[in-house]
Amino acid sequence: MAIHPGAGKKAAQSELVNIPKLMSAYYLNEPDLEQNPEQCVAFGTSGHRGCSYNVKFNESHILAITQAICDYRKNNNIFGPLFLGKDTHALSEAAFNSAIEVLVANEVQVITQENDDYTPTPVISHAIVTYNKSHPNELADGIVVTPSHNPPQDGGFKYNPPNGGPADTDVTKWIEDRANQLLIEDLVEVELFPFAKAKRSGFIRYEDLMAPYIDDLQNIINLKAIAEAGVTIGVDPLGGSGINFWPIIAKKYGLDLTVVNDVVDPAFGFMPLDKDGKIRMDCSSPYAMANLIAIKDDFDIGIGNDPDYDRHGIVTTDGLMNPNHFLAVAIDYLLNHRAWPSDVKIGKTLVSSGMIDKVVNANNREVYEVPVGFKWFVKGLNKQWLAFGGEESAGASFLRLNGDVWNTDKDGFILGLLAAEILAVTGKTPSQRYKELEAQFGAPIYKRIDAPANAAQKDKLKALSAADVTADTLAGDKITQVLTNAPGNKAAIGGLKVVTEFGWFAARPSGTEDIYKIYLESFKGEAHLAQLEQEAKDLVDSVIS
Repeated sequence: MAIHPGAGKKAAQSELVNIPKLMSAYYLNEPDLEQNPEQCVAFGTSGHRGCSYNVKFNESHILAITQAICDYRKNNNIFGPLFLGKDTHALSEAAFNSAIEVLVANEVQVITQENDDYTPTPVISHAIVTYNKSHPNELADGIVVTPSHNPPQDGGFKYNPPNGGPADTDVTKWIEDRANQLLIEDLVEVELFPFAKAKRSGFIRYEDLMAPYIDDLQNIINLKAIAEAGVTIGVDPLGGSGINFWPIIAKKYGLDLTVVNDVVDPAFGFMPLDKDGKIRMDCSSPYAMANLIAIKDDFDIGIGNDPDYDRHGIVTTDGLMNPNHFLAVAIDYLLNHRAWPSDVKIGKTLVSSGMIDKVVNANNREVYEVPVGFKWFVKGLNKQWLAFGGEESAGASFLRLNGDVWNTDKDGFILGLLAAEILAVTGKTPSQRYKELEAQFGAPIYKRIDAPANAAQKDKLKALSAADVTADTLAGDKITQVLTNAPGNKAAIGGLKVVTEFGWFAARPSGTEDIYKIYLESFKGEAHLAQLEQEAKDLVDSVIS
């Protein structure tokens, strides 16, 4: 895809989303599932997402989803509190309030951040895991209102069950089906309590969720080493929900940390445009991260995060690190600087870099490879047989210093601080360390491409099987694996992965957008990658065209 001419530059004022119009659409537009089935509730890899303009994220959707969650709680004897968080997207505020009306009507005890402040995804997960350790007979769960890094006009709503992580497919399918049933029946079974009265009902507890999380950070990151080494850290919160955490973290642990942008704007007008000309708070994109990259020489480590803080972007004096590169460095460092049991595994998604496999194998540990979605790591992190779980899209979490569970969702805070710890302890930036890994294992080239695909085409892609690959070679190398199920947990990929000794490709449909994605990696250079790409495209197009 061609790079938009405005990529890396701020949008013109006329191009920013009209927030009043967006909010009006949230309340005025009503989904009609019989006439427009595409307006239904649909959970992707991380919740229901959409825009109020196209009637995919409206008040009716949130009322139905929240009631479905309340029904799920009752059916599964979940009677503890529900931790409710939100990010800085405009629709998050409205959906947060809609959710409260339903939760209180169903007599669910809600715990949310005091002063009506924002709450990042990892903080909600940490709160659930911590609460349930001491309340095994009164389990808590949570909701985070966020579309993650998606554009300002989008809304998102995701459920975290008592394990603290993203809900598994069977849970989201139940909630999705129940919510759509409620929508078809005109919400007649949705219980509502007026918001103004709900705040006085006694079912909402406003608590400080920041302090317990921040106080606990010393048990997962060597913050003393960072402070003593004098590592200078520049943080661009990208207008996200963790913006008020960083000054407290810096003061408590004596860090030389500067928040370089303290603006919160629901239109995200301060953001540079992404590669396609859209505003997208993607901290793994060099275009979206242009502001922090421009001042990379002012700090030893730069950290960027998406609006709900489940992703991380790491900037050194070499520039923005490729997420796969940082994952490999982080894993290598942790395996050599944590007293974790020798039998713990390292989790990666099947579209993450093969460099991770080489690093893990060199450290005499086992790779646990799963389909796309952090939900596949939740059980392992919770039970502590998985020490690390990471996604190629710059999301990861790992165990505490003592090997106990920290949280079970992606955590942009700890990955950012880990980058500073790596420099403090080793004297090398993560990008310098990655160059050493390349010298040891080779220099892979990684690429992801997106292409348009309608619902029918995406269904065909999901149905790909090993039998669809009749060739013996890929880009001139012998095919060693054709996967439709992940090697780690045997779960269906929802697509296909083809592997050779020197490269691989994986193809899968997007769960939330009308596109399919092809991931590629070559250990033999640009020409080999181009050949991989062409053969992968030819195979996918022949199936879905």
